[in-house]
Amino acid sequence: MGAFLISVFGGATILAPIPMTPVVFALGTVAKPAFAPYLGPVFIGAAAGLGETIGGLSIYMTGYGGGTAITGVNYGKIQAVYLHLVKWMERRGSLVLFILSAVLNPFFYPAAIAAGALRFGIRRYFLICWAGKTIKGISVAAAGYWGLGAILRALGVPI
Repeated sequence: MGAFLISVFGGATILAPIPMTPVVFALGTVAKPAFAPYLGPVFIGAAAGLGETIGGLSIYMTGYGGGTAITGVNYGKIQAVYLHLVKWMERRGSLVLFILSAVLNPFFYPAAIAAGALRFGIRRYFLICWAGKTIKGISVAAAGYWGLGAILRALGVPI
């Protein structure tokens, strides 16, 4: 539940950074369901992926409501990056969204705004981002489990 909630808040905001990646990393270390102790990172990553996708709908809706306004004003490099993302989204929108949602990078937010501005289908947006962000969440949680968890276990810390 914690991974889901922090990811909803982290996926919904651009201006105030929410430390969801370190939280998912740490939860991947300590989450061990009784019926499948090695699947903790999968459950944490799936919850984080769904939460971040739900939160990301607000970014999509921002683009849907006024994402084309950024093309009318000269913002320099920000506008140039946005216009490149718009071109990529027009050509291969699904692939661009999937790759950017599956990787830890700041370019997903402009791509989500561009998807909304280009009237990319909301169902398709949701499913593609859900798949990508779930992969990202499972990867981060597994890194916590196998990385930080291994170090703590080697030091004798019971986790």
